[in-house]
Amino acid sequence: MNLQIDIKIDIEGKLAINLVDIKLWLRRAFEASGYKRDAEVSLLIVDEIEIKRLNQEYRQQDKPTNVLAFPAGFIEGFPDDLKSHLGDIIICSAIVCREAEEQNKKIQDHWAHILVHGMLHLLGFKHTNDAEAANMEFLETQIMTNNGVADPYRESH
Repeated sequence: MNLQIDIKIDIEGKLAINLVDIKLWLRRAFEASGYKRDAEVSLLIVDEIEIKRLNQEYRQQDKPTNVLAFPAGFIEGFPDDLKSHLGDIIICSAIVCREAEEQNKKIQDHWAHILVHGMLHLLGFKHTNDAEAANMEFLETQIMTNNGVADPYRESH
């Protein structure tokens, strides 16, 4: 299946990951999920002020976060030959980079994990209970390790 990716970068300074890698990791998560139709996704990269504002507005959490995902939802009877819009992913570049440093992870690897995590949310994966979290973490780990990146949930030393 084909995935169209629209990216908007709304930060000052240089992005810590290139656009080719962003698209690659989103596609890897899309393919691993088993989704069976053409789709599109939007990615917005923002600063800490904007992610905090969005987190407060949509999740009632008055703090910044690394990623927000807004699934568009499945429309019953949607024609199979049309692309479905999966939703929007919003990532705070500064937080992802800071987390990578704090967790002793390569910035590129942590970016990959956050992209995969956000994409899986758009595809219906959740972590609202232990069983859902275990299932989502298993798939994330599988996607990452199958593509040469260490398990994102193991302790870094």
